[in-house]
Amino acid sequence: MDPLSEVLGHLRPSRPLARLVTSAGDWCVHFAAHGYIKVYAVLQGHCWIALDGGEPVALDAGDCVLLPGGGAFRLGSDLTLPPREPGADQGRGPDPGEPPSLDAPRQVTFIGGAFTLPGPQAALLLSALPPLIHLDGATGQDAVRWPLERMERELRDERPGSHLMAEHLAHLVLIQALRLHLERVGTTQVGWLFALSHPEVSRTLRAMHADPAHAWTVQALAKRVGLSRSTFAARFTAVVGLAPMAYLTRWRMLLAAERLASGEETVARIALSVGYESEAAFSTAFKRVMGGPPRRSGRPLRPVTAPRT
Repeated sequence: MDPLSEVLGHLRPSRPLARLVTSAGDWCVHFAAHGYIKVYAVLQGHCWIALDGGEPVALDAGDCVLLPGGGAFRLGSDLTLPPREPGADQGRGPDPGEPPSLDAPRQVTFIGGAFTLPGPQAALLLSALPPLIHLDGATGQDAVRWPLERMERELRDERPGSHLMAEHLAHLVLIQALRLHLERVGTTQVGWLFALSHPEVSRTLRAMHADPAHAWTVQALAKRVGLSRSTFAARFTAVVGLAPMAYLTRWRMLLAAERLASGEETVARIALSVGYESEAAFSTAFKRVMGGPPRRSGRPLRPVTAPRT
């Protein structure tokens, strides 16, 4: 399994929300810092979005934007207007089956979706992403728009199984958006996510994720890709932003945190499953990486808030 699938496989999007909105005239809405990953897809018209303290980004029909960081932002036709709070009649949803129209001046129709990513693995993904990802209409956003539209319909119609369907669709939205983002930025950014586009580093990430309990060494990983130890270590660190063993330790601790949260296994057994023969050594590493001692139950340490459309 590739590392992105491995990470995403541990994530379970929950609390999905979706809304189809049509707004006309001049408007601006301010969203406070939140606990969701938010995504918007513009179906018709034009609007603007800006993180607090950031530059405005124009959104045209076909554009999508992903907000993984949970930061405050403004959305509207004119961001210089005094902002209203969400739900303050900034738009209305068209009747089911009613096609959006552009009869009113400066009308825009968009779908807004939101969901959370609970669990310690969310930190690994969200920390690798910028706070705003803009996917313009030229880069194939139908891949994001379709599951977002379907998620809105599922939550609106409330058919049997609709909530579970919406959770799966939220997962699909995230995967498609990440694929498009990776295709666009390639290896121009630092982080494990962008390292997946780097042939040599990606191969070593696959190896570590496939068998995290293995007694990996920098020398063994370098040998797998035909590089000297020093060249491999320098290249991995430059691309991922962490040294090879530091990355491996972090991944092991995230896997351990998930199993600890279930409360079904002993600390000693979990330690062995992620490559530690000594419970004491595992506890020391866990406290260093996760900020506290391992516990068999309770909330994961250092949760990442990830967040209402």
